[in-house]
Order: sequence, then C-alpha cells, then structure tokens
Amino acid sequence: MPDAKHDDTKPKGSALRQDIRKLGKTLGDVIRESDGVAIYNVVEKLRRSAVTFRREGNAADSRALTQAIGKLSPKEASSVARAFSYFLQLSNIAEDRDQNRRHRQAVLAPETAVRGSLQHALQTLQARGVGRQRLEKFLRQTCIVPVLTAHPTEVQRKSTLDLHREIARLLAADDGNLSTIERQVTEQQLLGLVATLWQTRMLRWQKLTVIDEIDNALSYYNSSFLTAIPELYHELNLRLNPPGKSAFNARFPTLPPFLKMGSWIGGDRDGNPNVNADTLEQALLRQSAIILRHYLQEVHSLGKELSISTSLGSADPALMALANASQDTSEHRLDEPYRRALIHIYARLAATSVALTGRQQAQRPTYPAQAYDSPQALQADLTLIADSLDKHHGHVIATLRLSGLIQAISVFGFHLATLDLRQSSDVHERVLTELFTAAGVHWNGRPVNYAQLDETDKRALLRAELAQTRPLVSPWVTYSDETEKELAILRMAAVCRKKYGAGAIQQAIISHTESLSDLLEVLVLQQETGLITPPAPNQPAPIPDGLMVTPLFETIPDLHMAPEIMAQWLDLPEVRTRINGAHEGIQEVMLGYSDSNKDGGYLTSNWSLYCAERQLVQVFKKRKVRLRLFHGRGGSVGRGGGSSYEAILAQPPGTVNGQIRLTEQGEVIQVKYKDAKVGRWHLENFVAATLESSLTPTTSAAQVEDQNMARFGHVLQFMSDVAERTYRSLVYQTPGFDTYFFASTPILEIAGLNIGSRPASRKTTQTIQDLRAIPWGFSWAQCRLMITGWFGFGSALSAYIDQGCEGSPKSASARLAVLQDMARDWPFFKTLLSNMEQVLAKTDLDIARHYATLVPDTQLRDTVFARIAAEFKLTCDRFTQVCGHTLLANDEILRDALSERFAYIDPLNHLQVELLRRDRQRRRRPAKDGKEDSSQRAIHMTINGIAAGLRNSG
Repeated sequence: MPDAKHDDTKPKGSALRQDIRKLGKTLGDVIRESDGVAIYNVVEKLRRSAVTFRREGNAADSRALTQAIGKLSPKEASSVARAFSYFLQLSNIAEDRDQNRRHRQAVLAPETAVRGSLQHALQTLQARGVGRQRLEKFLRQTCIVPVLTAHPTEVQRKSTLDLHREIARLLAADDGNLSTIERQVTEQQLLGLVATLWQTRMLRWQKLTVIDEIDNALSYYNSSFLTAIPELYHELNLRLNPPGKSAFNARFPTLPPFLKMGSWIGGDRDGNPNVNADTLEQALLRQSAIILRHYLQEVHSLGKELSISTSLGSADPALMALANASQDTSEHRLDEPYRRALIHIYARLAATSVALTGRQQAQRPTYPAQAYDSPQALQADLTLIADSLDKHHGHVIATLRLSGLIQAISVFGFHLATLDLRQSSDVHERVLTELFTAAGVHWNGRPVNYAQLDETDKRALLRAELAQTRPLVSPWVTYSDETEKELAILRMAAVCRKKYGAGAIQQAIISHTESLSDLLEVLVLQQETGLITPPAPNQPAPIPDGLMVTPLFETIPDLHMAPEIMAQWLDLPEVRTRINGAHEGIQEVMLGYSDSNKDGGYLTSNWSLYCAERQLVQVFKKRKVRLRLFHGRGGSVGRGGGSSYEAILAQPPGTVNGQIRLTEQGEVIQVKYKDAKVGRWHLENFVAATLESSLTPTTSAAQVEDQNMARFGHVLQFMSDVAERTYRSLVYQTPGFDTYFFASTPILEIAGLNIGSRPASRKTTQTIQDLRAIPWGFSWAQCRLMITGWFGFGSALSAYIDQGCEGSPKSASARLAVLQDMARDWPFFKTLLSNMEQVLAKTDLDIARHYATLVPDTQLRDTVFARIAAEFKLTCDRFTQVCGHTLLANDEILRDALSERFAYIDPLNHLQVELLRRDRQRRRRPAKDGKEDSSQRAIHMTINGIAAGLRNSG
C-alpha cells in the first residue's frame, strides 16, 4: 500500500494525498504485521506495477501485471483481493473528508454562495422576486422525500461500515491542532481500527434477511438523518428569520414538515417472497423504537439542561400545571418547574415506547404514566415549555435543543419514516381472480373469471365492487397461500396505520402498471382489508381514507401509455373524490429508470421518461390535480444515477412543483449518508434543487421549454429511435448475446454474494429478459463496460450528424452545430451528456477485453466485443465533437480522483478475471460445511472492492 517513499500519484502538499498516504501506510503496516512480509511484498509489487501503468500507459507494464496475477497462489490471491478492496474503502473515507473540507472552504468564502446550497437557492429565489411569505406558504404545500430501498447493490457489511465511520471520525480529529501525545494516541487508535478492519470478515456467509436489511437501513438514522435533518431545518429557519439587531427576538416558528424520510424495506414485496405481514410489522416496530429512543434521549438531556429556577424568574401557569402533574418528589427540584415538567414528559414517553414497541427504553427509572396517543400531543407539551421560555426571556434557551426536538417530532412522528407497500399488478390480478371466483360473483349473467375479462369489463366490475356493501372476502373460505399472504399484509398495514398514525404507511405502489384496471384492483383490495372504509347501506358516503394508489410505469411501452392511463384514472368521479379528500388534491405517479433502460438503452429510456413527464403535466393541469412524481432512480447512471441536484433542475417545467420523492438505493445510501456532514449536504442539495425548480416563474420556464422542444424535440426523437434500434440490436437480437453476457461478466457470482434478500432473477433461466435490471447494470460495471450508460448514444449522434432527419439542416456541420446548441441551451440534454461522460470515463476497453476472454466461443466473443468497442469509440468521438472537450477535461477533481482509483481497481479487475477463469475451468463442488470455497470467496472480495472503487455501480 502507499508509503512515504513511493506514492506520488497526487501533488505534494495535497491534503487528500496526505490522508490517503496515511491510511494506505497504516493498512500496509497492518498487512505486514498480520500476514507477513512476503504477502506485503506481493501486494506492494502489484500496486507499484498498476500505478506505473496508469501513469505511463506502457503495455508491457499491463502484461507484467496480468502475468504476476496469474501466478498468485489461492492464499496470495485472497490477500491481494482484500488489500486492494480495503485500500479503496479507505480512499473513499479520505475523499469524503476532502469533500467536507472543500465544501467547508466554499461555505466560508463570503463572495459567492455554493451552488446547491440553501444560501444559493434563497439568493436565486430572491433575485426572482420570491419573498419570505411566498416561500413559507410554498413550504406548507411541499413534500420532499428520499426513500431508502434495499435493492441489492450494497456489498459491504454493516460491521465494515461501522468501522468506516470510526476511521472517518479519527481522521477528522487530526486537524493540525493536536499535541504530540494526542497525535500519537490518534495514530494508535487509527492503527487499531484498520487492524480490526483487516481481521473482520469482508463477506457475508449467509444471505441477508429482510430484518437484516431493515436494521442496516435504520443504522443511518443514528449516524446521519437524526442529526442532519433537524440541522437543515434550523439553517433554513435562520435564513428565513435572521436575528437582526438583537438575538433576543421571538423564537423561530416550527417549519412545516416539508422534508421527510421514506422507506420500502419491509413493505416492498415485488419479486421478494421474503416480505410479508410480519416484516411489515417488524419494520414499523423497529422504526418506532429508533425514534422513541431518540426522543427519550433528547428529553433526558433537556431535563439536565433546563435548570431554570423560579427564584430567578417566572413561568407560565400552564407550565406550572404540567410540572405539578409530575410525580417527581425531589426537594432539590421544587423551584425547577421545567425539569419537573420534563420528568413527566419523559415518563409519558417511556409509557408510549412500551405501548408502541413493547420495549422499555427509558434510561432512568420512571413512574407509571399515560402514554401519548399521538406525536402531536407530545409536541404540544414541549411547545408549552417553549412558550413559557419565550415569554420569560428564555427563547434563546429553547434554541439550544428544545426547538430542534419540536421540529423533529413534526418530521418523524412516532413512525420515523413512511413505509411504502409495493406489489406487482399480476399478483393483484391473480388474487382478485380467486376472490371473485370463490365468492361466486357473476358478470353479464355468468360466473366471472376475472383474469379472462377484457379491460372494459374489468373496469366495470371493479367499480361495481367498490360500490358494494357486502364483503368480497369471506372468513370461512380458505384461499391460496399467495392470496392469504396479500390479504394479511394489507390487513397489517391497516393495523399499523391505527397504531403508529396514518403517516406510517401512505402509498400502495403498483409495479408493471399497464392499464387502468391495475389501479382499481388496489382500491378493491384496500376496501376488503380495512384500509378503506366500505360504503354502508342507506348511509352517506364515508369520508375518503386509505392509501394513495401509485402506479409505477417502468418499461418504455408503459411510459408511452402513462398519460392516457392517468387521464382515465383522474376522470373517474370516485377517484377524484378520494384524491380531493384523503390525498389533499395530490396524485402520485412513479417512474422507473432501471427497466426502461434495460428495455431500450440509456438515451431512449431518458427521452421516454422526459416525454412522459411533459405529457403528465398537461393531463394533471387540465384536471386541476397536483402531480407528485416519484423517481425510481438507482446509483448508476444507467438507472437514473448522477447528481440529484442537476437531475431535478433538468426536469421539465411543472413536474416538480414542490412535490417529489426519489429512491436512494444500494451503495448510494452509504456513499451519501454514512457521514452526517456528507448526508446533510446531499439533503441540502435535494431541498435547494426542489425550491429552485418549483419557484422558477412558470410561464417563462414553460416558454423556454416549449422553444427547446420546438427546436430540438424532433432531433432527440430521431436520435432516440436510432439509439433504441442500436441497443436492442445488440442486446436482444444478436444470436448468442445471452451467452456472451453470462460468460464475460460475474453475474452468476453476484447472485451468490448474499447482498440482498431479493432473488437476482425472476426465473431460474439464464436469459436477459428474466434478469432484474439491477444485477444487469451491476454486472456491466464490474467488467468496466457500463453499456447501460452509453451504448447506442454514439450511433444516435452520428446518424444525426451524418444523415440528419426531417427538418434538419442540410450540411453535417450545421447539424453538428444544432447538437452543440442543444448541449449548451437545453438542461435536459446537457445533463444527459454530463452523466454519460462520467460513465465513459470509467469504461475501460482493455480491461473489458480481458473479461471477454472468458467467453469460450471465439467467434461470438470477437463479434460481440467488436461491436461494443466500435460503439464506445464512436460515442467518445462524437461526444468530443458535440461538447468541445475530451472526457472530464472540465472536471479536474473527478478526473484526478478516478485516475488514482483506477490504479487500485485495475488489479482487482485482472484478479477477478483470473479467479473466474480458474473457477470455471473446474466443476464447482459445494464446500463440506455448506459455505463457499476459498476461490468463490476471493471472487466475491474482488466484486466488493471494484464496487467500492467505482462507488455508483448499482
């Protein structure tokens, strides 16, 4: 690993370089001590060869690296895989610290606000004439929600991530102001943590359960969200209500809870047989336990801090009444009503924890007290304390902790995060088919077979069922396991909403939405399971309740149908009543990035999504319903990854409008949120982008967009058609491409990596059609091709430049100028190119060619790889022409970071190929103890390391 003598991959004096050197040297010392000098020398030799090759580009160095890796013994291969993987993980920690450092420097620079910050957003809005009152009114109608999912691209164990946090804390502690002994202590602790990391098993031996995934996600609340979110609210409050001449003005108001958290973990059962009613109950129970424990800790701290005595001031009668309700008998607190009031609140919170979670989480003894029946009741008691402080010269005391706690309660409630339900439309259809048949329902004079009805009859039957007063489900009928499971999870959702509040579960998402009946089915199932109050005979219609039905449009054909389906949905009177009542005039639509990309490639997927959004805006505007888009994005660019800030600003006008949810998946969660400061910055970007996008003058933004569509829309449509043909020609129409993919990538090994509870494929067959989009993209990233983020784009650009389309200029140079105008003037196209640029920069044809040698059929290998290589070269060439610069020429920070990373990712790629070759040359035999053999473990370690090095590969 890097040491003081040999690591010159970064400029001398660079703080990042110093951190990387420190961590690398520490890791090298640990390897030498733990595994011996011989192993250390092997690792160091490979490291130097890789660094030399990346610096000088000599082919002989590459061959030497490959040959050296080919000679490694199994034990050496395992040590090398671990060493380079851990170095990349440590480099990530150093880069995160450097990001914090650079962000801090930018924040402290008085002349300019950092783009993406709240300060920049508010200054931008002020320049647009948006005043404080308008902004505060806007926030009351705003919903911004990052939604954590358990999609399987996070390869690192929780034990490893916990060590990362401690290493990051120690690294940050050495700020240049330590004494000699303090620095020695810090370095010793750092050595101990890295040694622990080295001796901690990198891989899971058992597959993750849904409960494991729930607990892993919840760990980010204590490390990041519970700190970062209240801090963000506090900063926004400060910026909206600056202190002025005196810091003793009235205290800040509690802001509307516009930023909240969401989750799929425990409720997303689409393709995951391990999610059921029990996992849903456990998810909410554990979420509630986390937030109630936090409240108990905060109230306990407040009780120690609010030592205000009535001998030195006054207190409100309401505060005194709350204090007198306390059963605290200490004579020492007779003149300290705030403390006595908080003791009573603490006792009630402890009782609430027992009532909601069955756990006693109090840190100190309490007395029996009445549990709070809602978070609003807890908030009211704390607000009473704040009001008393405010009236008696103590509002600045409330800002220390109390105001933040009151704000947190408005955000997190007793449920912490809203848990979505998700299931595939075909499951709903099978369940209702069984229910209608078992109930003997007739339609058009005949017993109904729901699955065989045409769409018109399905709609009519479902609407008639919604108006029925009799139940469809009978307690005396035994249904199939699938139907019983679906009914159970929906019934559990109804129970949990009553227990934890309606905010605990609010959406029912329908995967593979293809028709209006798919949405109506979910309303019927809600009515049968207690989520929706059914109509009663001769009674007024019940007040609308239940979960919002959220369609998920995923494939390209489904995206094309989305506007028509939503128009039909919004035109149903019973649906409009529900939207205007239970859902406050808002209807959510979810858009899937992964499947549309796998279906038609990067350009066509993004263009189809963009067009669908524009059309949805018009559908909703005509019907005067607010649209909330839920973006199903992943970590990789092929799955909608990239900068959330830029992506939101590049959305069509009217599509954000203060309403947005987006998924945070896989390794992206730990990249963004394992550190509270980094997490705070990403959340701030999310909020800032939403404010800027939503409060841009609608008329002018729409006019600009209409002009861009008039100038460039036909060009993009032409290129999308070319890109889709090019992509599908390779992936779905090339004979043997399935064989090439499964042989040249570690897809089969990824399936055995134990990184998620969900199966990698929908069926047991080895076909791309049945493979889930996530492992599809993850596999291409491992072999450094990432075709999901660029393939077909080069052909599309070339076809337009060389041939043009109807209405385009006659000369190639003029058509190139059109593309250059698009890249400069159209945020959507500019963001497309920017995200693709990052993927192209991470693509490495030499390494990908090495993976191709794993394909036994030489002709197939040469044919497919030649097409991929040709498209890559074409894409890079055309990108340079259109953008006017080579890859990452305008992003020195990312270019340098990748350059350093590649020197440590490359050996892992070469090692992975060698291990795959060895493993495939012999017939696999399961280990006697039921665990992986050493070669499989080494392969999995290389997968771990490459994913860590690329950071957004899932």
